Amino acid sequence: MNIPVGISDFEQIRSKGYYYIDKSGLIKDILKTASTKVTLITRPRRFGKTLAMSMLDSYFDIRKDSKQLFDGLEISQNQVLCSEWMNKYPTIFVSFRQVEGLDFKGAYDMLTVVIANLFNEHIYLLDSKKATEFQKTSFKNLLSGNASVKEVKSSIYLLMNMMNDYYNEPVILLIDEYDVPLDKAFQNGYYREMVSLIRGLFGMALKTNDSLQFAV
Repeated sequence: MNIPVGISDFEQIRSKGYYYIDKSGLIKDILKTASTKVTLITRPRRFGKTLAMSMLDSYFDIRKDSKQLFDGLEISQNQVLCSEWMNKYPTIFVSFRQVEGLDFKGAYDMLTVVIANLFNEHIYLLDSKKATEFQKTSFKNLLSGNASVKEVKSSIYLLMNMMNDYYNEPVILLIDEYDVPLDKAFQNGYYREMVSLIRGLFGMALKTNDSLQFAV
């Protein structure tokens, strides 16, 4: 069997014919509770969480055409659900796996890299006629890695608002390895600083945010 050792990218696994255990039923389970704004998935390491998140990203992202990737999988049998949700919503998929360091500065620097890469994926938003000059300035600061702490804390919130305006649809937010920054901070003695940063980052994005469809 063509087994995808070390590969957690759903599109790569499906397009190259790797052995894949169908977990697309997760999509239906999540949509059953779509009225719940935030869903937390807790599983042990190596349980396939990143692959599952990648699958969700492929299914929902409005910029993609994923019908062929899901052909033959369980979720494809639910045509009503697919017509309503597949590639219909702006989607952010971000992983915090790399946000670590021996001190807070090192971890913070890695976070700014992750945020810059995320904004680079959506650089088309700078051409949006609905974006304000204030939004564009903050976007460029985050893209270049020269943003203030305040801008970093509000970065995901800013990106969601700009995507909501651009597509005129609420945003689906997928966060992978959310606990890595806190775990590394606890191990290396800068937990309080990291908690403050992550609270600001996630708090603005997840609480009372009209641009949010739901988050996982």
